[in-house]
Amino acid sequence: MKTIGVLTGGGDAPGLNAAIRAIVITAEKHGLKVKGILDGWGGMLEGRCRDLTSEDVEDMHKVPGTMLGSVRKNPFKIDGGPEKVKENFKKVGIDALIAMGGEDTLGVAAKLADMGAKVVGAPKTIDGDLSATDYTMGFDTGVGVATEAIDRVHATMRSHHRVGVVEVMGRHAGWMTLVSGIASGAHCILLPEFPFEVDEVCGIVKKRKGKHTVIAVAEGAKPKSMGELVTKDSEKDEFGHVKLGGIADILAKEIEERTGVTSRAIVLGHTQRGGIPTARDRLLGTKLGVKVVELLLDGEYGKMASVKGNGVVSVPLKDAVGVLRTVPKEEYELAKLFFG
Repeated sequence: MKTIGVLTGGGDAPGLNAAIRAIVITAEKHGLKVKGILDGWGGMLEGRCRDLTSEDVEDMHKVPGTMLGSVRKNPFKIDGGPEKVKENFKKVGIDALIAMGGEDTLGVAAKLADMGAKVVGAPKTIDGDLSATDYTMGFDTGVGVATEAIDRVHATMRSHHRVGVVEVMGRHAGWMTLVSGIASGAHCILLPEFPFEVDEVCGIVKKRKGKHTVIAVAEGAKPKSMGELVTKDSEKDEFGHVKLGGIADILAKEIEERTGVTSRAIVLGHTQRGGIPTARDRLLGTKLGVKVVELLLDGEYGKMASVKGNGVVSVPLKDAVGVLRTVPKEEYELAKLFFG
């Protein structure tokens, strides 16, 4: 093995550049060259890449986002796409590939590995919903940004005796909302895993009388009466996902109509992705970057670098993408102790 490739797919996440830096530096120490694939699987389909050296990645561990770019492209939704990706290993001049991403990106990697491609993965998602790993790049930073934002909402809602409904990222898993909601002292936390009754939420607002109320709601949360996710439109990406958004607006209007208390919707959106990486995400990205290079050197293709306790081990990619890691009932029951 002489040259390895690295790509980042799906949404960007703080810690990715720290991982890229670690990959390049570790590879060079083992006499390997690194090529950065531009724009995720889109770059592999089109054969777009750039050489990466330790000079290119100097100080990148401090920088949010991904220096390689990312698009939501699924080779398995394109005729001959997987075969094209495998062919482009030769075109871009790589012997093996590191894919860093969440369920979708690593799902593609797992399928390619089954087809004989020399691929390994690293877990990245601010949602923290990947199985087979205790932690993912971006989660710590994203939660920190959300927590600070909800703290600020507390301040302004308290001043005006209002209700603030804060929409946090989280399609099918509510980890971001749960952790930031508890940390910021939200008076109610609503998650995708547990459909809620609007009347119960309004009951919390009424119980607080003249006090302010802050509600943390995951973008994928839904009232029991609706049964479907609240979306911006019906368009889907190549992985079958619709654009979520709007639950905070709907809930704020319902609360104001049913309680008479002025309510405001605050959507954090992509600000959660853009924070300067925390020390934990920088360290995690570094550890994962080192590990994935070691996986390639050891010939452990079809594996993912996984965080277990304080260490990083290897697990099959299939184990990471088969089932989402969602919030268990006991974790939510803990949060509910502080509602109201």
